[in-house]
Amino acid sequence: MAQSKTASIEAEVLDVLIVGAGISGINCAYRLQTETPNVNFAILEGRDEIGGTWDLYRYPGVRNDSYIYSIAFEWHPLPFHNPIATGEQIMDYIKDAVSTYHLDKYIRFRHNVSSANWSSKTQDWNITAVTKDGVTKNFRARWLILGTGYFDYSDVFHSQIPGIENFKGKIVHPQFWPADLDYENKKIALIGSGASAISLLPALTDKAGEVTMIQRSPTYITPTPNDSAWLHRYFPRPVVDLYRRIRYLISPYLIVLLCQYFPDFVREVFRKDATKHLPQGFDHDKHFKPRYNPWEQRICVDPDGVFFKSFNLPNVHLITSEIDTVTENELKLKDGQTVEADIIVKATGLKMMMGGKIDIRVDHEPISWRKRYVWNGSMLDGVPNLMFVFGYSNHAWTIGADNTAMVLTRLLKYMDKKSVKSATPKISEDAATGTQRLWKLDATYVLAVEDELPVYGMAGNWRPRNRPPIDYVHSRWGNFTDGLEFSA
Repeated sequence: MAQSKTASIEAEVLDVLIVGAGISGINCAYRLQTETPNVNFAILEGRDEIGGTWDLYRYPGVRNDSYIYSIAFEWHPLPFHNPIATGEQIMDYIKDAVSTYHLDKYIRFRHNVSSANWSSKTQDWNITAVTKDGVTKNFRARWLILGTGYFDYSDVFHSQIPGIENFKGKIVHPQFWPADLDYENKKIALIGSGASAISLLPALTDKAGEVTMIQRSPTYITPTPNDSAWLHRYFPRPVVDLYRRIRYLISPYLIVLLCQYFPDFVREVFRKDATKHLPQGFDHDKHFKPRYNPWEQRICVDPDGVFFKSFNLPNVHLITSEIDTVTENELKLKDGQTVEADIIVKATGLKMMMGGKIDIRVDHEPISWRKRYVWNGSMLDGVPNLMFVFGYSNHAWTIGADNTAMVLTRLLKYMDKKSVKSATPKISEDAATGTQRLWKLDATYVLAVEDELPVYGMAGNWRPRNRPPIDYVHSRWGNFTDGLEFSA
């Protein structure tokens, strides 16, 4: 962060301050503009562009890993038909949504929020942001909304790869893909088996001389058709949009339930679908039969089976083994195989983090996210007038983000009507009898920070928000005051 040059004398006063101009912040801005038009708000974005994750990730083949119909905003129709969209398509869509509804007027770019302190005396947040020019700006807001996502934009999950420091070629991570990386006719070792690796591999095959994907263990991957234009030939656009919205709100939730109660059946369906695209004689169970049940870790989608089809190419290989050590120009594996490489791509996961590195305090006392109870999937026990936007681990992020925005607008209307200034979650004894995980996946990057994450309680609005269809209804028409303590 740049050194501060000047500090604003007078703080800008707002009703709501949103941090982050990604999907979460933009959706929240639309809901505030539409549902509470008299609320004065702004969005502070530390980067130079909107889009958050979709602007950050620029690696070849970047795309969504769940159906675009539920990633998209409920209030802005999609202009394309393919359910799995490219990163460029998603960015164009987000920009079009911002432009169409004039949300850009609320966004302040290159404002990095460094600290926020709630004052019980004045009943508001005192927020400090530093611009890219090193200028400190101060804000006061009744509400602080953190649309900062769940991972660190400036760092990655550092998996332990023995001897990686010996490698003389290039080492890149999908999160920081160099725009000028020349991989034409180069030998690439792609380490990882998650969504990034599965998106990357088919995109690298045309230019790279050789691509070898190295995975420690398999991941569930399901091929899915990537064209639904036929619907538009028979039904009007509004009908299609409504059908898709309802279907993709409900169907992923039902699939998760199917995985939980009938894992062997789902596992066999995935095996049959994959083998249709793989080369004859390919050892499916060795490379694509995980040790865990479906949805204990995230299931990856493969549009039109392009990932599986890649293994029909002579320059594409898959190895399931652990890395023993890395030398100057190759990777030695524990099963005795070696992989020569000019470039190593570490698609080994992200670094999970809450709150965007903002120093959050209440009356100057630091607030820790660690094991703090979560109210209604969006607020922290004992922290007034603060919401963090959090989506789903087994569904589209946007649906959870929109639920939070709807709870916020309902609360703002209620508090104005009752002439109260603050709402503070206070967990009850029955809700605090135990804890439940915030992010119910067993991925390595999640387990690495499990003890640092907030938790759900056991009753009322403290229970997990993990049933998208029911959560959708609850956020709009359900009880939104139980568990809150209001103050004038």
